[in-house]
Amino acid sequence: MNPDDRIALITGANQGMGKQVARELAADGVSVYVGSRDLPRGERAAAEIGANATAIRLDVTDRASIHHAAQIIEKEAGRLDLLVNNAAISSVRSDIQDMDELRARAQPNVVSLDEVRAVWEVNVFGVLAVYQEMLPLLRRSADARIINVTSAQGSLTRMADPAFPFHETFEPVYSASKTALNAVTLSMMIELEETDISVNLVSPGFAKTALVNFQGTETVDEASREVVRVARLGPDGPSNSFTTWEGIDLPW
Repeated sequence: MNPDDRIALITGANQGMGKQVARELAADGVSVYVGSRDLPRGERAAAEIGANATAIRLDVTDRASIHHAAQIIEKEAGRLDLLVNNAAISSVRSDIQDMDELRARAQPNVVSLDEVRAVWEVNVFGVLAVYQEMLPLLRRSADARIINVTSAQGSLTRMADPAFPFHETFEPVYSASKTALNAVTLSMMIELEETDISVNLVSPGFAKTALVNFQGTETVDEASREVVRVARLGPDGPSNSFTTWEGIDLPW
């Protein structure tokens, strides 16, 4: 399918990597719905991206919001070719800015269960809710693909290895939410493996975004390159993959 004919929805696309992915796909000619919990922020992002970008209000924790977004896409486009589940949070705490302190407060023996629930509501349940609403639109596409943006922090194989540099950073808030997302994505892969809908799990780089209080090690465009690469794959592109860059698979 020619990029000019593709319809994409990216959640959490008013900033960070979601916005970068939207920018690059829109530059390819893809018609991109810029999902944003706050519509004015989404509209500003879409205006900055320019042609082919349209803001749409979508709060992944609000089923009515997701349903309304699906109705808009159905009315305006009739289908969906690409769904990028990018929206995520690492914490709901605003009183802690240092990542080391945030991780210390996220240890299993002291972590707030309300914090765990709030993060999982976005990172896990939100992805599943969007999937359920958008799947009927994806089924109408001749070249449909779902990309769930996860993290290498969610790889149990890696994180369980004491020799892995980030072994001690695994915690039940963000890290475990991404492990749960990986499991939910596997269930999507299995459900759709006999269909023409491709499903990919992608771990981007460690970007300097609000998600990590801008304490990452890579620029947004560097960190988002694998999401963009997979988003550009055609119908013959691989499905059921878990990658961090081309040719580099991550263990579950």
